[in-house]
Amino acid sequence: MSEIRRGRPRSAQAQRAVLEAVRELLAAGQYEQMTMEAIAARAGVGRQTVYRWWRSRAEVVAEAALGGYLDLVPEARPLSDSGDLAADLSDWVGTLFQQLSDPANQAMIRGLAAAAADSDTDAERLYGQLTGPVRQHLTRRLTAGVAAGEVRADADVGAVADAVIGSLLYRVLTRTTTTRADAGTLIDVLLRGARAR
Repeated sequence: MSEIRRGRPRSAQAQRAVLEAVRELLAAGQYEQMTMEAIAARAGVGRQTVYRWWRSRAEVVAEAALGGYLDLVPEARPLSDSGDLAADLSDWVGTLFQQLSDPANQAMIRGLAAAAADSDTDAERLYGQLTGPVRQHLTRRLTAGVAAGEVRADADVGAVADAVIGSLLYRVLTRTTTTRADAGTLIDVLLRGARAR
């Protein structure tokens, strides 16, 4: 959460109402329309109440995420290990792509990206709760792929994980339509490369 601003202590009831309003607006896929005024109106509090406690909508979104008010996506579930790295990665990334095709999830990710860009502290905390666990699952499965001989021993598995996460974020931020088939294409390029043999 960003640094708390000076002023009267927060009313726990008003704070809860604001954070729940953020959750409802994001669930409706309305990050772009989610002004501080819209948050206040949805929460049933005065506009100055919101401005007194948060400097921007990104800051409110970050607090809602870090406070457990948002159902965070993508889900940081471990990858399966069927013995076929490409199939496991394609299935896992395909599921994330499918989740990110939901406008509400897209709005939430855009809001969290804005929050991370707005504050180094929020960026670190959001990484710890969201991106970090996803990256760990990817690198763990890729490392198992190295041990199984599916990935070359000198491959930078962290760079591959970053490319997957970067592709997910790019598609959300640019509003690119994403399908499960796109996941297979991405994994194929990452694992086999694009250079002609």
